Amino acid sequence: MISDSEIIRRIRQGDKKQFESLFRSSYVSLVRYARSIVKDHDTGEEIVQELFFRLWQDREKIKIESSLNGYLFRAVHNRCLHLIEHNRIVEKHAQEISYKQTSNVENPSEIIQYKELQAKIARILEKLPERCGRIFCMNRFDGLKYAEIADKLSISVKTVEADMGRALREFRKELKEQ
Repeated sequence: MISDSEIIRRIRQGDKKQFESLFRSSYVSLVRYARSIVKDHDTGEEIVQELFFRLWQDREKIKIESSLNGYLFRAVHNRCLHLIEHNRIVEKHAQEISYKQTSNVENPSEIIQYKELQAKIARILEKLPERCGRIFCMNRFDGLKYAEIADKLSISVKTVEADMGRALREFRKELKEQ
């Protein structure tokens, strides 16, 4: 059996087989753990896949002080909590917008239509990947420009553009169907 430090060393050096072995041996239990926190299988899978994507992408910078297994479970735990917080912020924004808009609307049917639209928007935001939804909210609700979002999230402007494009496509698709 290979030690954790040897596995980490090999992955740092770009050993794809070692990385795939780690992925295969850990994936199911990590998804199960994520699902127990976020209460959704697809979201749990997305969290674990994103973790492994980042792990491979940043493999040369990996600094794991504890056991590898402990590190992976802690990373999944933190990502789940971050997603829950993100969803709470999205819901808060939706409620604030709903309150502001309904206070300006006087016709009861307009209020009902507006609330239905707000519910649709909240459902669509929940379906989006975490970063994608966060970028959308920062742009559309907080009024930040792409460059400001990129700076705050430490990502490229192109990534912001791609995620906004994805969010807008999802909104168009979902709103068109309804």
